[in-house]
Amino acid sequence: MARLTADFWVSAYLSRLRLADIPAFVVKKGDATAGAVLIKLNTLDGQAKVFQREFNLMEDRREWRILSEGDERDVDAALAKQRSFDADLWIIEVEDRQGRTLLDEIGLSD
Repeated sequence: MARLTADFWVSAYLSRLRLADIPAFVVKKGDATAGAVLIKLNTLDGQAKVFQREFNLMEDRREWRILSEGDERDVDAALAKQRSFDADLWIIEVEDRQGRTLLDEIGLSD
């Protein structure tokens, strides 16, 4: 199965969020072809989470897991650390008081 480029996936994800009236924006643009994508969920109450995609060897599929969560300043520090050693990294910030990211929906979860 062919993999989507990071740029294409990010564009599709932002469109999906826009259709659901969930504000989101690119904080850092990474490598258009193969950059890893981190999703920061800002619940606008001082708390945040960062999601990272990982490969599950046992189930032979990719899944989203929480890389960092808690006070937004601490989450931002974790993102800065990731940025320091991965120049190809994409960071997308989603702002939603209800905590929606749509990452569990078909097409984004697999």
